[in-house]
Amino acid sequence: MHQAHSHLPADQASRGPRRRCIASGEVRDKNDLLRFVVDPGGGLVPDPAGRLPGRGLWLSPRRDMLEKACARNLFAKAAKAAVRLPEDLPERTERALRRRFLELLGLANRAGQVAAGFQKVKDRLAAGEAELLVHAVDGAEDGRRKIVGLAKARLSAVPVVCLFTAAELGRALGRDNAVHLVVLPGGLAERLMAEARRLDGLVDRRASVS
Repeated sequence: MHQAHSHLPADQASRGPRRRCIASGEVRDKNDLLRFVVDPGGGLVPDPAGRLPGRGLWLSPRRDMLEKACARNLFAKAAKAAVRLPEDLPERTERALRRRFLELLGLANRAGQVAAGFQKVKDRLAAGEAELLVHAVDGAEDGRRKIVGLAKARLSAVPVVCLFTAAELGRALGRDNAVHLVVLPGGLAERLMAEARRLDGLVDRRASVS
């Protein structure tokens, strides 16, 4: 069994519109928060892409904040209306964030901003061309240590994401499996880091990924 984890930098300074978390009261850049909306049937829906119609209900991307909001009926209070909460809302939200990250990873790959495979990743790191490292959570620990060691030797700091299986990463890239990959510098790398940071806060640390 492998525990999902990542090593990501802290949130950056505000970059755009700010919103208030309904659970903590903290005001943050909306891109660092989770957006939820109430659907026409009164059910709460996670909206990680921020595209669904309706008034946004904003929450810090932490599982304890989501559990607090559910336990204290904070979504209904913020919406000023009855809101039906799915029993599996934390899991549903985590799945939505996973899909969002993998969709963006596929987009980065199609744009030529992803290199996959142990040797290709090593080559990009040696050339100093790496903005984000992604490892499969079920990959060999030895290979991950070697890649991370090279990254530390060549670059001052490279964020590391280790939250997905090799099969999940492979599907995003249109192949069977992907164990090690690097995202090259560009706007998509920054967006992927933001999505990984939000997902990292929602991952259930009581569960493991096989």
